[in-house]
Amino acid sequence: MKIAITDACIFIDLHDLKLTNPLFSLDLEIHTSLDVFNELHAQQQDILSAFHSVGKLTIHNISAEDRINMRRQNYPKSLSENDKTVLYLAEKIGAMVLSSDKAVRICARKKSVEYHGMLWIFDRLTECGSLLPLDAADKLELLIRTNIMYQNNTELIFEMGKRLKNWRK
Repeated sequence: MKIAITDACIFIDLHDLKLTNPLFSLDLEIHTSLDVFNELHAQQQDILSAFHSVGKLTIHNISAEDRINMRRQNYPKSLSENDKTVLYLAEKIGAMVLSSDKAVRICARKKSVEYHGMLWIFDRLTECGSLLPLDAADKLELLIRTNIMYQNNTELIFEMGKRLKNWRK
């Protein structure tokens, strides 16, 4: 089972799309940092706390020593402290990163850390049957309408179009 460190933008998008539960049905060991968890709204935290209480979500509390090591990593200024915890943990425990944040993904690539975003999650959810193709298309269209990040990126628009066409067959 692969370990995935998840950032706030993924948890927020999944919550808004009502796909948090299906995420935990994937063959992944989901982790995050306490910093990311604290960035979320109370309702999002409540849902994730339920997964944490049954051992399906690991929440890492970054120690003072780890924070010193993080500062030595010389991360780009474009990353928030919370983003840095995700990347640091991914390297420390050998995990992939789940993020839609471009700066996080660029940094992960430069550090040779495997990374994926929402489209990858949609693909996994449809492959394992946790999300029917027509439902996936509806959810993806909702994501496009409600999250500006998915509206102005030519490469993303092309990839989303391929999936929508395939899922609407």
